[in-house]
Amino acid sequence: MKMNKRLLVSLLASITLAPIGITLVEHHDSTAAVAMAADTLSVEDIHGVVEVPVNPQVVVALDNRTFETLADWGVTLAAAPKDVMPANNPYVADESVVNLGNHREPNLELLAAAEPDLVIVGQRFASYYDEIKALVPNAAVLDFSWDVSDDDGSTGQNLLNGFKSSTLSLGAIFGQEAEAEALVADLDAALLAATEAYNGQDTILSVVVSGGEIGFSAPNSGRVWGPLYEIFGWEASLDLDNASSSHTGDDISVEAIAQSDPDWLMVLDRDAGVSSSEGATPATDVIENATALQNTNAIQSGNILYAPADTYTNESIQTYIELFELLAAAFADE
Repeated sequence: MKMNKRLLVSLLASITLAPIGITLVEHHDSTAAVAMAADTLSVEDIHGVVEVPVNPQVVVALDNRTFETLADWGVTLAAAPKDVMPANNPYVADESVVNLGNHREPNLELLAAAEPDLVIVGQRFASYYDEIKALVPNAAVLDFSWDVSDDDGSTGQNLLNGFKSSTLSLGAIFGQEAEAEALVADLDAALLAATEAYNGQDTILSVVVSGGEIGFSAPNSGRVWGPLYEIFGWEASLDLDNASSSHTGDDISVEAIAQSDPDWLMVLDRDAGVSSSEGATPATDVIENATALQNTNAIQSGNILYAPADTYTNESIQTYIELFELLAAAFADE
């Protein structure tokens, strides 16, 4: 069902007003009231409250959801996993930023050698959290790998709350409060526009295209698209038992897609977001040349929406603002 305006307002309010766990901690004279004099902030991540230095001098970032934000704010990084960053992110070409590799075989010795004041952990590096904490005991370690893979119906709110809390927290840490608030406002505006543009009846099917193959991005749990079913109240044309958050999507046949006859196809081109995949078959070719799909409502009506090309490695608040704006424009034009 379509999310009505009253429900949308309620969702926005619950997200906007959710506690973000940022507290200024004064370590100077107790009579001082100027927040800028604080040495640290108390920031809440998925594990609890972490004392984080204000304007830390040595920062390591491992979170694909925050690379673009940090770059836009001019935050200097000591190290980052360049192998899983968009090629156009300025940190990739910056030789002063040590390359930690990727999340499958990260070089954590290089991370420790950087002697960071702050490490920002994200979804791909969540399993290394304890090891990182042990390697850099004097650093503040923030873990923003909030869960958007469960099928319990809360992934949409987790995604939005996570974007807002991490953006506002980083804004406070790096003195970019106004910029952080502007990003959150832009996210809310794009969310509202996309919600109001969806008619509440058209059926949606979302996929991940990787290596020329089509994988299913299931409602709630699927990569990128899953949480949006809850956020926008999308009607799914198809669901699968035991769906996952696999980076290539779950196995599905084009015949199953065709039989479900979706009104809209939402497509993530995984290869387009991986810099090493030059020569890969574009998702546009895979989808639009699939014979079995040609008679579906989605293709007959031209209702195919592709996520921004770098989405797979740049799952930032900026990417989702752009994605929501694309959805609003596409639904409005139908």
